Amino acid sequence: QVQVVESGGGLVQVGGSLRLSCAASGTIFGLNTMGWGRQAPGKERELIASITRTGDTNYADSVKGRFTISRDNAKTTVFLQMNSLKPEDTAVYFCYVQSTSTQTLLPRTDWGQGTQVTVSS
Repeated sequence: QVQVVESGGGLVQVGGSLRLSCAASGTIFGLNTMGWGRQAPGKERELIASITRTGDTNYADSVKGRFTISRDNAKTTVFLQMNSLKPEDTAVYFCYVQSTSTQTLLPRTDWGQGTQVTVSS
C-alpha cells in the first residue's frame, strides 16, 4: 500500500504565495513521477505540474511561470511552490505518485485526499 498525504493549503490573498507539500509512504517500489492536480468546484480535475525521478518538470499553461514543483527523492516528498496566486487558482489540490505495483509489476498511480487552496480577492 502507498499512502499519499498533502499539506500546506489554506487561505491567501490575490498575489500571495503558498507552498504545498506531499509525502508518500508505505511500500513504494519503482518510484517514478510525482505531481499535482487540482479540481475546482464544478470542474474536472486538472493536472498542473509533474516531476520525474530525474528532475524533469512539466507544467500546465495555467500555472507556468508562477508555480514550481520540486522533490526530495530521499524522503519521497514533492513540493509545489505557488506564487502570484489568482482567484482562479482556488481549488482542492491533489498530489499523485507513480510507482510500480509489487504484486503485478504494472505501473500504479496513487492519489492523496487533497488540500484546499482558496485565493481571495
